[in-house]
Amino acid sequence: MNLLRALATVSGMTLVSRILGFVRDAVIARLFGAGLATDAFFVAFRIPNLLRRLFAEGAFSQAFVPILAEYKTRNGEGETRLLVDRVATVLSIGVLVVSVLGILAAPWIIYVSAPGFSATPDKFELTVAMLRITFPYLLFISLVSLAGGILNTWSRFAVPAFTPALLNLSFIFCALVLAPYFRPPVLVLAWAVLAGGVLQLAFQLPYLAKIGMLPRPRPGFSDVGVRRILKLMGPAVFGVSIAQLSLLINTIFASFLANGSVSWLYYADRLMEFPTGMLGVALGTILLPGLSKYYSSDATEQYSRLLDWGLRLTLLLALPAAVALALLAVPLISTLFRYGEFSVEDVWMTRQALVAYSIGLLGLILVKVLAPGFYARQNIRTPVKIAVITLIATQLMNLALIGPLKHAGLALAIGLGACLNAGLLYYKLRQHRIYRPQTGWAEFAYKLALALAVMAAALWGAMGREDWWLVAAWQYRMAGLVSIVCLGAGIYFATLWLLGFRIGDFARRAAD
Repeated sequence: MNLLRALATVSGMTLVSRILGFVRDAVIARLFGAGLATDAFFVAFRIPNLLRRLFAEGAFSQAFVPILAEYKTRNGEGETRLLVDRVATVLSIGVLVVSVLGILAAPWIIYVSAPGFSATPDKFELTVAMLRITFPYLLFISLVSLAGGILNTWSRFAVPAFTPALLNLSFIFCALVLAPYFRPPVLVLAWAVLAGGVLQLAFQLPYLAKIGMLPRPRPGFSDVGVRRILKLMGPAVFGVSIAQLSLLINTIFASFLANGSVSWLYYADRLMEFPTGMLGVALGTILLPGLSKYYSSDATEQYSRLLDWGLRLTLLLALPAAVALALLAVPLISTLFRYGEFSVEDVWMTRQALVAYSIGLLGLILVKVLAPGFYARQNIRTPVKIAVITLIATQLMNLALIGPLKHAGLALAIGLGACLNAGLLYYKLRQHRIYRPQTGWAEFAYKLALALAVMAAALWGAMGREDWWLVAAWQYRMAGLVSIVCLGAGIYFATLWLLGFRIGDFARRAAD
């Protein structure tokens, strides 16, 4: 399989999910605005979502996929199927216990994760009620992640990439159709989370059956492969999910700020997730199985070349996204969210957070590309050390920036922390001689900088006055935004083409 085609497939499916995600957020913004109710929901949703990224998409996937690829390459189909059965059983039992404990301990969790809410009893009680509804989502989404890791190892990238779209569809349907039947109506969003988890798991099961890897209950706590995965998972929680831990701590800080601060950060983060998911998650998804296979086959040169390919694509696509997010913050926020209860003040406050986030976008994406370089080799210690340093530095920046910049300071600390994380990961990859840059990087960087400058000038000129985006009809805003984005992308890639870039230069075959 051509990895560039695989990246296009995963990114395309992710694009569908992200578009639906923006529709979902536009619906939530229109129906509920940005205030007490949405702050309560976003905190209640963020906690199981954080645990999902820590235990499912984060630590579990990074520990499970390299060992699964090793079994598939060296141990044969029978041993691989047995590993899948035992891992699925252990994971289900463990996450079920965590979910039950989470439901029982919901008030204490909110006291810790959003202590500022305790000053407003109605806000606190609503958040606790929604957390109890959303917590079982962790069980279903963890099994979804298990299924996705298996399918990705078998190079079935499209199915796991499309699966998140079902959660967004659940949000949209429940908010538009079922909200009037709930008291208060915002509770429907919590039930939409749970329904989305069930839908995602049900969608992937037939595809697992098709490749003969549908898990069956088989207890195996003493299984060697299971124990290896569990051993890798513990420290990988910090190594892979440091950005999510920082977001949770940011929620604690934001809970003490003005009403709406949590929501402004959420909407800005949603816009950041668009390029992060389409590029960072997509590249990490296709790189990890390939790197794991090269490591199992002792193909060190191919391993280094694959990392180099990933880094060049990251810079090629992430840098223009960061520039566009910063320049087009008001057009983006106004077009996507400026409806109903979402006010002009909400636009400006969300803009501050988005501009701050965009400074660290490259770092956020690079972490998702560089970290697999260690995890594919089952090296957990190095990323963990870097993660701890990053977490401490991010919180120190939070304390320094929250005073002068309020919620935007929290967003800036996340971005700068991600850049530090990426820089240290890159340094260690070079120091350990895991990665050796291929030739042509100086020329590549020069041409990229020139194309970015041309694109930025075009976007700035085409955007016009920011005030216009706040008052224009939604049809004009949508048409204007689409036109400007297409113009910027067209000018950027046309400039690269004139400078000698060709799609074929980035074609690469997947590891066998």
